[in-house]
Amino acid sequence: MILRRLTQNLRTQNWTAITIELFIVILGVFIGTQVSNWNAQRLEKRETERMLSQLGPNLKTLTAYYANARLYYATTRRYAGTAFAGWSGEPGVRDADFVIAAYQASQIIGIGTNGSTWATVLGADQLRRVDDLAIRNDLSFLMSADYTQLDVPSVNTPYRQNVRRLIPDDIQEAIRARCGDTVPTDAQQLNFILPATCDLKIAPNAAAKAAAILRANPDLAQDLQWHMAAQAALLENMRTFELATEDLQRRIAGIKQ
Repeated sequence: MILRRLTQNLRTQNWTAITIELFIVILGVFIGTQVSNWNAQRLEKRETERMLSQLGPNLKTLTAYYANARLYYATTRRYAGTAFAGWSGEPGVRDADFVIAAYQASQIIGIGTNGSTWATVLGADQLRRVDDLAIRNDLSFLMSADYTQLDVPSVNTPYRQNVRRLIPDDIQEAIRARCGDTVPTDAQQLNFILPATCDLKIAPNAAAKAAAILRANPDLAQDLQWHMAAQAALLENMRTFELATEDLQRRIAGIKQ
């Protein structure tokens, strides 16, 4: 209809009508383009919000790991206290308790994730679509951070290797079977619990022999001191990850509201 009127006006050289018709056409195209862009932006925003909401389980798993790691390494530190007492020859520390504590102090856990995991979940394109700068910064950190600071290699110290080289295998197997890591059925994937106490019964002769081997290697006490420092460093480094995760959880929860 507009095209036919425009052709007719061109023939009669009705420039005023031609101008109006062209304006209507251009305005229609502009409005159509804007509506299309608005719809695309609305769908893109909805998709980004959906992606952020799907991060909930990942963030919950990370939060659970942070809390669990603090409890886990608090437990190994208590075992380390008993082990130090055993090497110092303090009275009241039984041979069996000394050996068990020396082994349990060497227990470690790792986070089992890395930046590539986040990159797979998010993707660079999705990250660029996040309008909230704080959310984007938190996500960028979690995607690019060095997770080896929180993983097994950072606490796999010479103490862990050397103490397990000296304690007899049968005793180590008994400790692991009776007092090793456990995973509650309702726990997150990264949750591991180290029993706070170990009531394993070790034959007195076997305990005395294993304790004598440990006491004959007093350098292990210094190794244990370094082992505890490595654990403390892991927990300190973990705080940065923890703050970013908590901030991201709060901000995503605010979007949902």
